[in-house]
Amino acid sequence: MEVNKINHTAPDVFTQLLKAREKYTFPFEPREVGYITSVSAGIVKVSGLPSVGFEELLKFSGDLYGIAYNIDEDEIGVILLGDDSMLNVGDEVERTERVMDIPVGQTLIGRILNPLGQAVDGEGAIPHEHRLPIERTAAAIMDRSQVSVPLQTGLKVIDALIPIGRGQRELILGDRQTGKTAIAIDTIINQADKNVICVYCAIGQRASTIAKLIANLKEKGAMAYTVVVVTEGNDPPGLKYIAPYAATSIAEYFMEQGSDVLIVYDDLTHHARAYRELSLLLRRPPGREAFPGDIFYIHSRLLERSTHLSEELGGGSLTALPIIETEAQNISAYIPTNLISITDGQIYLSPKLFELGILPAVDVGKSVSRVGGKAQLPGYRSVTGNLKLAYAQFEELENYSRFGTRLDEETKKTIAHGKRIRNWLVQERLQPLSVVEQIVVLLALTKGYFDTIPLEKTRDAEAALQKASDELDADIIQRLFSKGKLSDEDQETILGLAKIALSPFGADKEESKTGEKATSNPVNGENHNPPENPASVD
Repeated sequence: MEVNKINHTAPDVFTQLLKAREKYTFPFEPREVGYITSVSAGIVKVSGLPSVGFEELLKFSGDLYGIAYNIDEDEIGVILLGDDSMLNVGDEVERTERVMDIPVGQTLIGRILNPLGQAVDGEGAIPHEHRLPIERTAAAIMDRSQVSVPLQTGLKVIDALIPIGRGQRELILGDRQTGKTAIAIDTIINQADKNVICVYCAIGQRASTIAKLIANLKEKGAMAYTVVVVTEGNDPPGLKYIAPYAATSIAEYFMEQGSDVLIVYDDLTHHARAYRELSLLLRRPPGREAFPGDIFYIHSRLLERSTHLSEELGGGSLTALPIIETEAQNISAYIPTNLISITDGQIYLSPKLFELGILPAVDVGKSVSRVGGKAQLPGYRSVTGNLKLAYAQFEELENYSRFGTRLDEETKKTIAHGKRIRNWLVQERLQPLSVVEQIVVLLALTKGYFDTIPLEKTRDAEAALQKASDELDADIIQRLFSKGKLSDEDQETILGLAKIALSPFGADKEESKTGEKATSNPVNGENHNPPENPASVD
């Protein structure tokens, strides 16, 4: 019986096998595979990929990727995104049919990653749900709103004289070691409890510099709302080139969710040099200073992505602080002038002020904000008044007085007031000040309350007044942040508080004694009164 049963079922099994074979189709997927024809430092030439697209991601052996950048008839110039030491001529290259992208999302906050989206902080892989291309089209003009909300940096000289608005692009430029990165880091630290997400992009920096910077951010608790994208000086030029674009895509994700974002590019000098290196290796024709002809375009398409979106698109903003390095204070060089024309203003740092110890070494005369004034709090505008003009007049008179010219009392008072303005602009690193502290001191300064205080005591007097600002009523503090100007009554209340706080330092002395300190050194308080000109004495 069992044998008959088996014979009976055998034809059914065979029929099922035949049907299964007919339904089965071999999964045939065509692949385009090319091969390497030459290998250079950060660049490879590839042949055999006729359908490859511009900026398409190509895969090499060893899980190494590159971007197709030169699409010629016979070969393709590829920018490598990793070490080329393991590649050889003849190795296979495979298309991925996608462009370079990077993971984005809330899980990136507090992490340190490279431009490929790989974590480099030793805390494991970064989980993510979304990826965005690193190259994205900037928002259309009709999708943008005007810059109307200030971005407080916590730095007196910037918030008062060169204000920055959310959605603005403000260039920071100056010679080496003048404090450019310090301004950016202080601005990031000041965003605590202000609902601003920060992205710091280090382009070709020394590993020790990056480590120190991250340590400062962790110490101040700023990593809780910051994403750090890093490339070191010994990284391939391809990674340095894509770093700011990858960081901007991360920032754009938060902006499109309706958040306010601050991004720092430190610095675009290294970015331009990396692109010049890649372009020359790809045999692209060099132009001015050996930079390729599209060097302006690579920075303009990057910075145009920073904006303030309209309410229909969520109302988020992306504020950019690109940093650029000048040589011998030459702000008219090729790359600086390019970026000055792209951005909405610049903050210039002077080596002369840095050497004098006036930090941050912002040259107020050469710095400008073309947008932020419209976003500045009215409380600032009502107390700054002619502060910038008074400071400019003081610098002119100070230079004039060095020739030994006899000065009248009014000129001496102007110089004394200007010295106190310059002393007020000095601020310690990693110590950003609140809006209330700045406005209270600034109001007392513009009204001349510091003019009778000896120059060597102004720092202590300012600290005492900042501490006393905590005693202001909540209603006045709220009006400082409102869209209306300070009323005369509020100003009188603040000035009354300032008079009490400054009285122990000599603020109630007679103004006639001001001339005694008129030309004291702003740094160490030494007396440098110019001698009278003998020829002018009767």
